[in-house]
Amino acid sequence: MSHHAIDVKHAHDAGLPGMDAPTELAEALRQTLDPYGMMTSVAHAQKAWLMHPQELSKASGEFFVDSMAFQSHLMRLALGLPSDDVIKPHVDDVRFADAQWESNPLWDVIKEFYLAVTHRTEDLLFATPGLSGVQRKRAAFWARQWLNAMAPTNNFFTNPVAMRRYIETHGDSLQHGFEHFLRDVKAKNIRLVEADAFKVGADLATHTGRVVLRNRLVELIHYTPTTAQVHQTPMLIVTPWINKYYVLDLTPQKSLVKFLTDQGYSVFITSWKNPTADMADVTFDDYLLDGVDQSVQTVQQICQVAQVHLTGYCIGGTLVATYMAWASRHYTEHTHPVAHWTLLTTLINFSRPGDIDVFIDEGAIAALEKKMAQSGFLDGSDMATSFRLLRSNSLIWHYVEHSYLLGEELPAFDVLFWNMDTTRMPAAMHAFYLRQMYLYNKLVKPDALTIGGELIDLTRITQDLYVVSAEDDHIVPWQQSYRVRHHVNFKTPVRFVLSTSGHIFAVINPVVTPPKRHFWVGEPSSNQSSEDWLKHAQKQAGSWWPDWMAWLSPRCGLMVDAPDVKAKNYPNLGDAPGTYVLEK
Repeated sequence: MSHHAIDVKHAHDAGLPGMDAPTELAEALRQTLDPYGMMTSVAHAQKAWLMHPQELSKASGEFFVDSMAFQSHLMRLALGLPSDDVIKPHVDDVRFADAQWESNPLWDVIKEFYLAVTHRTEDLLFATPGLSGVQRKRAAFWARQWLNAMAPTNNFFTNPVAMRRYIETHGDSLQHGFEHFLRDVKAKNIRLVEADAFKVGADLATHTGRVVLRNRLVELIHYTPTTAQVHQTPMLIVTPWINKYYVLDLTPQKSLVKFLTDQGYSVFITSWKNPTADMADVTFDDYLLDGVDQSVQTVQQICQVAQVHLTGYCIGGTLVATYMAWASRHYTEHTHPVAHWTLLTTLINFSRPGDIDVFIDEGAIAALEKKMAQSGFLDGSDMATSFRLLRSNSLIWHYVEHSYLLGEELPAFDVLFWNMDTTRMPAAMHAFYLRQMYLYNKLVKPDALTIGGELIDLTRITQDLYVVSAEDDHIVPWQQSYRVRHHVNFKTPVRFVLSTSGHIFAVINPVVTPPKRHFWVGEPSSNQSSEDWLKHAQKQAGSWWPDWMAWLSPRCGLMVDAPDVKAKNYPNLGDAPGTYVLEK
């Protein structure tokens, strides 16, 4: 069967009307020329405005008012009179932070014109009549990519900072910038950090430990205890395979792993294989069975315990939630291997998945499936590009300006280095994840999925749960993360935390003095809304890590002698960080 025939089948499965031959041809061309709907979404918005002349007339009037205000601003500047900006940059927009953008009339006019066009265009697209909210958001998103690219800060001749730097350095800044540009062309990527800025195992991921399990999908690392005694119940952390595990063990000062071992926990962590083409058929079921379940059994055997504490981060948390539902059927109440669990910035309900939903529709997924069918995987650079587009000003154009136009060297930033250290996704697993989770949201529908031979029903989960979300998370909106409270069993005790910061730094949140962040915490009832929970939640300064320890410690049993990693029967397949994390 051709890829095209598969795409048509998916269209029917999604409830689209039957396609005749011309329609099929048009759809095939669209998927070839515009697979992610960039041009199509903006064209739909344009057509919608033309079909609503009354609304278009009103919007044109508003644009005329803006134009008059802008002309008045220009006139006052020309006469040397003080004049406030018609449109000010957003408080988080650092592109126009230099004083010349305000003090020099020429640069101020360029800035004002750009901001006026940008803001009005986005407002128009978000207000497009006759389109759904998702269609409006998608049109505005793709228009924003073009508008961000056209910013005056991205062009040498419309960037006063770049021109000043050129004069101050006698041209060296532009020469260095061109060298940086050639380096990135060779790497086929706009670098955020130098490739040799850090070395995994030497500068990052340095906490000592041993690989105690290795199969085709995962290495399981057991970290060397740093205390003579540890809590009786060990902890297994299931990391996301979209990135590499060592974000949880960056440097000793930021390492969640070190913090946990110092608190007296026996810590195990998954380090996932970087898939190659011969792993195209690896499924979500395999990640659950060969990844999580086999790791759980290994931890049980090494620590000689009946149950573990299971923690999942991001997509690793989605897998953990699936595993908890799977285990509720696969094991009995007395043999269930998990005593309690933690989710870190995790999506369970995918109905509103955040900014990434601009990439989620039938056409985009079909295009990805077609691409993955050829390679056997989704390349890590494709995934990274998608996430960088969500924050293109800070993760793309900032580096165009500072690295190319200003000739600045890249900062040695550990989180950015980790962010650039991408991994691949097996074709079968990733297609399943996008369709069944994102597109069809089946994880929260009882018995809608069969994984590992068991029907998945989250309402069967009764083990105590600790949940961490992030206030500024654009990948896992905290309100969606909260909804796990509504999907597990109504009797399940849940403690929910909302931390300031985003998807990474809300989790990598070490205790510091004075505190950098704060968090809200409370124990929501099964029918309580996220808004109502926040009204009644307790606000605390600092990191949530100590609160987690206070919740976890009484649940993890007595202190016992730490496992002897030098014992003859102790598995030893190599030192941490293992081999899988080093695979490119």
